[in-house]
This record gives sequence, structure tokens and C-alpha cells, in this order.
Amino acid sequence: MSARKIKTGDQVRIIAGKDIGKEGKVLLVNTKNDTVIVEGANMITKHQKPSAANANGGIVNKEAPIHISNVMYLHKGKPTRIGFKVENGKKVRIAKTTGEVVD
Repeated sequence: MSARKIKTGDQVRIIAGKDIGKEGKVLLVNTKNDTVIVEGANMITKHQKPSAANANGGIVNKEAPIHISNVMYLHKGKPTRIGFKVENGKKVRIAKTTGEVVD
């Protein structure tokens, strides 16, 4: 399995789809399906039955997954690609535009 360039907690911008241009924090990364859930983006309405967690049920708005290729990492407010480099015997992520270490 290859290393993931986008991780939970990263600030990203959506570069394709209905929410193009929106920015948000990555809440979840699904490596099996190569998808991410971005805070406040790709919102869907879901009809839920009453349960212990939601006593009334009803219509709930929530984020849906986006393919990882449709988001781009934000470094200092600008989108950039992510690369890898070995520094001091440790593999780190770097921003391709500036060459700075991201982690």
C-alpha cells in the first residue's frame, strides 16, 4: 500500500465537482475506496428513522464522500501537490510549490 498524500485534519480545496472552489478540513480518509469527507462540502440530505441517538428522526444534512483526486492540499492558503522526501531517516511530506516540510 502506498503512502497517502492527504491525511485527516489537512486543509484542502475541492478542485472538481459541484462544490468546486470550496475549502475545508478533512474529517475522514477512506483508503479502501480512495475517498475523503471534507467539512461542509458535498452536503446531502438523509432521511433517518427515530433512534436512540436521534429521538425524532427526520431529515438530516451531512457530508458525503468525495474522491481523493478531486481535492488538493492547501499550503499557506494556496493549493499545492504533495511529495515525499527522507529527512534524518524519516519520510516526510513536502509541498511541491515551496519545497517546505508539511508535517
